[in-house]
Amino acid sequence: MLLAASSSDFADIDAEWWAWVGLFTLILALLLVDLLVFHRRAHTVGTKEAAMESSVWIGIGLAFGLVVLALYGGQAAGEYYAGYLIEKSLSIDNVFVWALIFSYFAVPRKFQHRVLFWGIFGALLMRLVFIFAGVALLESFEWLLFVFGAFLIFTGLRLVRKQDEAVHPENNPVLKLVRKVVPSTAEYDGQKLFTKENAKLLATPLFAVLVLIETTDVVFAVDSVPAVLAVSREQYIVFASNAFAILGLRALYFLLADWHNRFEYLQQGLAVILVYVGIKMIVSHWYHVNTVISLTFIGLILLVSIVLSLRKSKRDEGSAAEVEQAQE
Repeated sequence: MLLAASSSDFADIDAEWWAWVGLFTLILALLLVDLLVFHRRAHTVGTKEAAMESSVWIGIGLAFGLVVLALYGGQAAGEYYAGYLIEKSLSIDNVFVWALIFSYFAVPRKFQHRVLFWGIFGALLMRLVFIFAGVALLESFEWLLFVFGAFLIFTGLRLVRKQDEAVHPENNPVLKLVRKVVPSTAEYDGQKLFTKENAKLLATPLFAVLVLIETTDVVFAVDSVPAVLAVSREQYIVFASNAFAILGLRALYFLLADWHNRFEYLQQGLAVILVYVGIKMIVSHWYHVNTVISLTFIGLILLVSIVLSLRKSKRDEGSAAEVEQAQE
């Protein structure tokens, strides 16, 4: 029987080995098709292509929720969609950090997709470890609910306070270590992470970019994994929601990378989401907030923050145009 009896307020499912094999096979197949068919040759990804690809990835993520619904029921599907929305919304901030890293290293736009492909692949492996470790810890030490919840609240409040802080890739300690330990060259060699110069194997700047992207993902995973664990405790649901949200980040990056200044209120919206899921995790010891309520609240906060940001951006552009006309 696929659907196990629920012993708590969260979905209690028995994801058998074939369900995991099917999930991993689907993820690997999607990655290979993306790499070997649609992005076999390096090219600049335009806005139209990015929008189409992003729509396809979102469609795949939403469709897998129907698979979860068919196999494990409505509660499990609700938790999947809530986890997907949390991961997707928190990952938007990651997209803008990637844009900063690529800008700092002056990475040609046509080479960026290949780096992000390997970055996403590494992120999936790290999330799998984080998720299994997180669920195991919560099952063994229930008091960690309060620790994770307090951490999310702290992170949300800190996110509001640091909105004007600049990120400096050159100060990253991991990057400094890589440059000291790994023989490198300052020249690009197409999409290659390593190249040969005078019979010596050297890392290209793309390797340093990949290392930075992986380290930043670890930082974001520390926030997002506990946040998703606030809406589900099943490894299969949590990993699937994370995986399908992450898979579409490359297309989302090419769609939104240049729009950072247009989303002025997005960081505040993400902060509210983090504080909410932190509170939800803490109070879940006494009271379980319905998954549909969580899904609706998170969706509304994200929508309102984006709409308000775009309206303000439009007003600012209008004011700037009026000033230019007045000066003429």
